[in-house]
Amino acid sequence: MRITIIAFTGVLFLTSCAGHRSLSNNVNNHTTEVVLSKKNFKVVKTVTGQASVTYILTIGGLSKNALVAEARAIMLKDAELEENARAIINETTEIKGSSFPFVGNKLVTVSAQVIEFTE
Repeated sequence: MRITIIAFTGVLFLTSCAGHRSLSNNVNNHTTEVVLSKKNFKVVKTVTGQASVTYILTIGGLSKNALVAEARAIMLKDAELEENARAIINETTEIKGSSFPFVGNKLVTVSAQVIEFTE
């Protein structure tokens, strides 16, 4: 019986939990309207930005909104929108969390496609 309790305790400390959530809806309020009804654009590339945080005993790190903003800023920097007639479409935000008995991690990934207008 004692061996069973020790084995169960050992297995309990070697396990972890993980979860994944995807936010595929548009959570941004843009004032610019882009109509993609005719083929006057081309898809240039796919860009991604990531931000992560580690929590110890549920203390520390940034909030979810701050992580999303940081990951999005990294993605937009990689998109190089300033010099060209480009826009971001199909933006997706994914949040993955994992936890071990006293330590937890959260990873936010924001990805989108960059289009460039030809006309």
